[in-house]
Amino acid sequence: MNRNILIIALVAILGAGGAFFFVNGGGAKQVEVAPQTEADAETVVQASDVAASEIIEMTLGNPDAPVSVIEYASFTCSHCGAFHREGFKELKANYIDTGKVHFIYREVYFDRAALWASMVARCGGEEKFFGISDLIYKGQRDWMGGGDPVQMADGLRKIARVAGLSSETIDACLEDQDKAQSLISWYQANAEKDGIDSTPSFIIGAERVAGNNYAKLRDVIDAQLGN
Repeated sequence: MNRNILIIALVAILGAGGAFFFVNGGGAKQVEVAPQTEADAETVVQASDVAASEIIEMTLGNPDAPVSVIEYASFTCSHCGAFHREGFKELKANYIDTGKVHFIYREVYFDRAALWASMVARCGGEEKFFGISDLIYKGQRDWMGGGDPVQMADGLRKIARVAGLSSETIDACLEDQDKAQSLISWYQANAEKDGIDSTPSFIIGAERVAGNNYAKLRDVIDAQLGN
């Protein structure tokens, strides 16, 4: 599929068709947006491609570790939530903290709430990213609720405040539409390169592993470590 069309489709998903959910201090409100022409889309894609190259990779562990593990996950994915509440702790203790694995976390946006959650997680910078991500996954069922956009936005704002971010900082992060478009472009480029169509998915060296089975991840990592 043409990449411009993919970007337009993502914008449509995130904005629920002909409207965009604008997230501010009062939650999420729906505003109408004009449809994009192909020329408009080309301009957006070119601009977001440039900005996407500046998106910070969120990583843990030794960059020179013998094995690299890239996780593709969505903050709205229940299987991703289960992995981060359970298996990830073992992965971190046994491999990341011991210098055996360099871990890279890449967000996937199959819906607008996943993008909002990503923007909140990134709001505190690299220092706070994994701590906020942990809170988002721990409270996944609560902030997602019944799928109401206002409830989800408010729930994410509460998590950000628990993490020590001010309301002003949270507002600035969630209202940054240029950053949102850059993140979408960054996600799409990564997903195309690594063939990601489900979450969670892991790229371990040259091998791809789908699903949240920690035992399977452990076996692949151990094989690459020569254990």
